[in-house]
Amino acid sequence: MDLKLLKTSDLVSLYSSVIKELKDRSVIRTNNVIGDLGEYLAIDYYNNTAGLPTLAVAPVGTENIDAISRKGDRYSIKSTSGNVTGVFYGLEPKGSTEPDKQKFEYVIICRFNTDYELEEILEMDWKVFLKHKRWHSRMNAWNIPLTKEVCNDCKVMFQK
Repeated sequence: MDLKLLKTSDLVSLYSSVIKELKDRSVIRTNNVIGDLGEYLAIDYYNNTAGLPTLAVAPVGTENIDAISRKGDRYSIKSTSGNVTGVFYGLEPKGSTEPDKQKFEYVIICRFNTDYELEEILEMDWKVFLKHKRWHSRMNAWNIPLTKEVCNDCKVMFQK
C-alpha cells in the first residue's frame, strides 16, 4: 500500500484503525502508545530470542514492573524516543538516608527513532540502575539519562 497516494483524512482513519486493532490484540493496553509498544516489542524479542528469558506481561496497574520471567525476575520496561527514560516511582526521594528497597531485578529500555521504529533494546540490572538514576524534580521521581556512560554499562540486547 502506497501511503503517499492516500488522502490525509484516509491516513487518519487508517491510523485509528491500526490503533484499534493493536488494542484488540492487546499490544496497546493503555493511553501510553509508545510505552505499550516498547513493552510488547521487548517481551516479544525476549520470548523469541534463544538464550534470553521467557517473559510474561505483568497485569495492568502492577506497580514498578511490566514483565516477569519464569524464574521470577521482575522487569521494568521503559520506552523513549529521546535521551532520557520515563520516571520510576516508588523509590526513596532525593536526599533520603533510607536505602531503596529493590523494586525489580532488571530495567529494559526500548529506544525508538523519531519515526517510532525500534532502534535498540538495552538492559541494566538493579545495581546499574542505582548507579545512574537521576532525580526528576518536577515529577518527584527518578529517571535514567541515556548518556554514553549509561549505555556502556548496559547490555545491548538488540540493535537495528
